[in-house]
Amino acid sequence: MRVVVLGGGFGGVEAIRVLERRLGQREDIDLLLVSDQNYLLFTPLLPQIASSRVEPRHIIQPVRDIRARRRFRFLRDRVVGIDVKERRIRLAEGDVTYDFLVVALGGVTQTFGVPGVEEHAFFFKALEDAVILRDQVIDLAEHADHERDPRRRRELLTVCIVGGGYTGVELIAELHDFFGRYVIPRYRGIESGDPHFLLLEAGGEILRGVHPILARRARAKLQRDGIEVRLEAKVTGVEATGVEIDGRNFERVGLVVWVAGVRGHPALEGLGLPVDQVGRIIVNPFLQFPDLPDVLGVGDTVAVAGHPEASVAIIPVAVAHGRLAAQNIVNRLAGRPLVPIDFSPKGMLVSLGMNDAVVDLMGVKFSGYFAWLFWNAVHLYKLVGFRKQLQVALDWALTQVFPRDSAIIRRPPRCSICAGTKAASRS
Repeated sequence: MRVVVLGGGFGGVEAIRVLERRLGQREDIDLLLVSDQNYLLFTPLLPQIASSRVEPRHIIQPVRDIRARRRFRFLRDRVVGIDVKERRIRLAEGDVTYDFLVVALGGVTQTFGVPGVEEHAFFFKALEDAVILRDQVIDLAEHADHERDPRRRRELLTVCIVGGGYTGVELIAELHDFFGRYVIPRYRGIESGDPHFLLLEAGGEILRGVHPILARRARAKLQRDGIEVRLEAKVTGVEATGVEIDGRNFERVGLVVWVAGVRGHPALEGLGLPVDQVGRIIVNPFLQFPDLPDVLGVGDTVAVAGHPEASVAIIPVAVAHGRLAAQNIVNRLAGRPLVPIDFSPKGMLVSLGMNDAVVDLMGVKFSGYFAWLFWNAVHLYKLVGFRKQLQVALDWALTQVFPRDSAIIRRPPRCSICAGTKAASRS
């Protein structure tokens, strides 16, 4: 009998770890984890990659190190599709059969069909995205440093983040810190008033899901720092030189980062199963796919019917899904009743850049410097492995003493305003 877990994110890794703990000693069961990446990415620290505060390899943990002496097998391959009738997974390099399946493929960036997003905006979901964005930000500074026209220099240094969720807020705060603490002191052609940071949110408030008091506190902090926050600002088009807002206003910018949401994984589109408004499979409270009791969904892949609090695209939800999916497979094998989802968020933490954050922990709300220390402590604790914890802690300590690194480590990208499109910069 084979149990297959698709996806090496938090939900998939948690599922395979629980399955290993409960079923690893059974010789009649084959446990297999399939992922197109051979590492677990600690996504909460991605914004600090873009701001050169943390080294990229310090926030990833190889799957084979996580496995260590565990018995489950790991296969690095890309999922193309799933044939539920034949109980077969189509991979880029071959097929794999299953008896039980846990789908934890996550989601992909949601563009809402807005023209120009694919061509001109930068996405921010994978480790490579953060590295590319870091290099692009530094390249903007390199161009702007020698630009004599103040208006054009300001356009070059206008960074637009589309999406006012957790990722958008933390990313724009980190980039603001990077310019203020590193770029302006070291690039002699850039003055303090040149960089401009624009956060666009289509809804009526940023940080939906955070307590309104803390959301307003976060917005006020961003605005005090000089970050322009526009609410109910729907992006209707993206061009090489800027963004169109509400179909009528055009804002010239040097860089557009699109973090406006996620949708279901494309590999699941051919299953013909009910989906929510963003394409996630709707599963029952036991996390089973409709009419497919041997297939369970985890994380951003699914929305749990009747449980909106357990359908939010955050890491604690994915971990809870992974743990429950594994437990219900064990229960099925043992002939025991399945367990429904029972998840309620214990708290929300959002970094607002160096020395500030907002925290809502089991009803206790606080912000400021101590909230920022708490944010750091929690995320350091959640990193997988002492080695990674030590590396990130050292990165944080060193940035307090030494300047950040502004070396462009990939092939130098080209500024979109100066010379073309995102596609050109990635050639």
